[in-house]
Amino acid sequence: MRYIRPVPIPHGADADAGVHDPDWSTRHSVLSTARRTAALVNVLAGGPVGGGPAPDTVAEVLRAYGEKEPFDLTARDVKGMREAAALLREVFAAESADAAAHVLNRLLGAHTGRLRLTSHQGASPWHPHVDRADDAPWPEWFLASSCLALTVLVWDRQRPPGRICASGSCRNVFIAQGSGPERRYCSRRCATRERVAAHRRRADG
Repeated sequence: MRYIRPVPIPHGADADAGVHDPDWSTRHSVLSTARRTAALVNVLAGGPVGGGPAPDTVAEVLRAYGEKEPFDLTARDVKGMREAAALLREVFAAESADAAAHVLNRLLGAHTGRLRLTSHQGASPWHPHVDRADDAPWPEWFLASSCLALTVLVWDRQRPPGRICASGSCRNVFIAQGSGPERRYCSRRCATRERVAAHRRRADG
């Protein structure tokens, strides 16, 4: 099983690289966008009880996945993104492709606009959007772009695009990827912890 972490984008990288950036297609692929979704769902579940993470913490995730600065995230943006993350978690909780598709159809119907291609006025290669405008608020952009990426993964693989970690002490979501055995844990750390705990239970029993 492979657990792939995002490669941080160097701070201060050329924000105008656009179509001349050879790494753009990798950083903004469907799979990368889906992994960004999982990372944001996880970070948005953190922070002080009831308050969520600080805007700077969310910005760090966006930066790690190659989103361009400035972010100008506010506490209100984070609150809206937390609400979107709660909706997206339902996709990760789906036990089948059918269940994931039903959730995504509901979210697409209620929260997105028409499918279109945009280059952000030449600032990037052409790519699809389903938010209502190129300058949509952060919560709308997050929910719409995430729904689009997760929808393509269901289409491509005919199975749920991700899972919630099976560890009892972790509720992180992750993207299930690859053709090997189905992953149950979000990381090697969780997998190892659960394996050690199961071994101890057998030894004690």
